[in-house]
Amino acid sequence: MPGPARRPRRRLSQPREQVLAAAMTTIAEEGLDRLTMAGLGREVGMSSGHILYYFGTKDELLLQTLQWSEEQLGAQRRAELARRVPARARIDALVDLYLPDGPRDPRWTLWLEVWNRSQNADDATRERQLDLELAWHRDLVALLVEGASKGELRPVDAERFATRTRALLDGFGTHLVVGLPGLSRDEVLGHVRDFLDESLRTPRQDGQDEYGNSLSE
Repeated sequence: MPGPARRPRRRLSQPREQVLAAAMTTIAEEGLDRLTMAGLGREVGMSSGHILYYFGTKDELLLQTLQWSEEQLGAQRRAELARRVPARARIDALVDLYLPDGPRDPRWTLWLEVWNRSQNADDATRERQLDLELAWHRDLVALLVEGASKGELRPVDAERFATRTRALLDGFGTHLVVGLPGLSRDEVLGHVRDFLDESLRTPRQDGQDEYGNSLSE
């Protein structure tokens, strides 16, 4: 998603939240390389030692910033998924929120950095990372089940299908955020829509009855 424009700093309820918001703003506006403890301290009026008191390490700061960012996006996702529209329309909305807006998308840039830094992470850290993934997974599974129960979508193994779909989105998303030439966001959305159409369209949506006979005959 595009970085937020700089605006007057609002007062946040807790110093920790101030640091996380400032970290995300720095990533969006200046890039991950410019994110330092000293710089964050200047931004929020704290010493770097004070920030280390809250987070301990930069790796922990980055993970908590990602968690905070996902909480903000999660509220937007829940609002989209609560709309009274067909399940497929809400799946499309989930896909749109999931994918980066383009190269150097700050949320995806942070996500990739956290994953890269966590190759030797402990089990507790892995569980926190998994929780971020499962929030999207559970929402997609629920939509697949709901759509099938209402006859809007072809029945599938929802857990298995959601896992494969997220892998597809992760692959395309990585290409987009690193700016791989020859692949635009609109093209990615088109590929994903085609995949969903081919996988989830019901026989009647294909112009066939439940036995595979053409409804136009």
